[in-house]
Amino acid sequence: MDTQLFFDLGKLILGIAILVYSGDYLVKGSVAIANHFKISALVIGLTVVAFGTSAPELIVSLDAAITGHPEIALGNVIGSNIANIALVLALTVIILPMPVAAQTIRRSWPIMFISGLVLYGAMLNGLITRVEGAVMFLLLILFIISSIKSSKRFPIKVSVPKPENKYKIWVYMIIVLFASFGLAIGSRFLVLGASGIAGSMGVSERLISITVVAFGTSIPELTASVIAAFKKETDISVGNIVGSNIFNVFAVIGITSSIQPISMNFSEFRIDLNFMVAIYLLLLLFILPMAYLLKKEKPFSLIKKYKGINGSRISRTEGALLLLSYIVYVIVIFNF
Repeated sequence: MDTQLFFDLGKLILGIAILVYSGDYLVKGSVAIANHFKISALVIGLTVVAFGTSAPELIVSLDAAITGHPEIALGNVIGSNIANIALVLALTVIILPMPVAAQTIRRSWPIMFISGLVLYGAMLNGLITRVEGAVMFLLLILFIISSIKSSKRFPIKVSVPKPENKYKIWVYMIIVLFASFGLAIGSRFLVLGASGIAGSMGVSERLISITVVAFGTSIPELTASVIAAFKKETDISVGNIVGSNIFNVFAVIGITSSIQPISMNFSEFRIDLNFMVAIYLLLLLFILPMAYLLKKEKPFSLIKKYKGINGSRISRTEGALLLLSYIVYVIVIFNF
């Protein structure tokens, strides 16, 4: 192995490791602080935890955009959104078929689909401006507010780590500070390693970011989901993964482009964006209750009136199809 490639690979692996651990401690510390100030579990789940778990993607994309690697900034998010469904969700339901909550079909999936179309539209002219980034972030705020309000009628199940009271509040503040510093260091190593590997192997930064980098920043979600599935814990949900994709676009790209406009060659990302939208539609087909599809109800009218139909779940076969689609996607992007 070429010496430089070896060092770049080391930077990439070190960066991913630092990001995984820093992101974990950032969430735990932030949740402990939020609990100390008596913030509700719902708000913590929709804000503190959601932002915390998206922090690796956010810092990596921001670092990449500022240092002149827009392909990594965008590839990280698009690749993570594809991997979250076609890899993380796929492997999870292969282990444990997963029920689908009414809220996911009625609200979360449509908003995720809209976020994908917003990203697609923003990239069409080759530049995501500060104004477009600000609009995305505003949409995120509206999504959070809407979720909190609608929870009164349709309860939302959010994943919130168990509160820890092992230390005093100032200790958790220091943990959050050091975790944030770790995210910055980890993202620097990851971006340098990814760009170096792309140069050494003669492939585009887009390919490296949309596969290796995206997989690295999705490791926390993958690990948590697979472990929970093996334990047969039902806390994991399609809604959590769908919510992560919404945050990746509205928070990660929104904040990044608000600070540093992202320029790109749209044609390079066309196949990735098309596949992302296609995998969203495939997921819709799997989460719509078959009993209602057999009655030939129109999908979107079904989403509008769906208020808790029983029997909707993603099966192992559907999980295998999602995983197969991811394998096909990776083969295609490395050969065309």
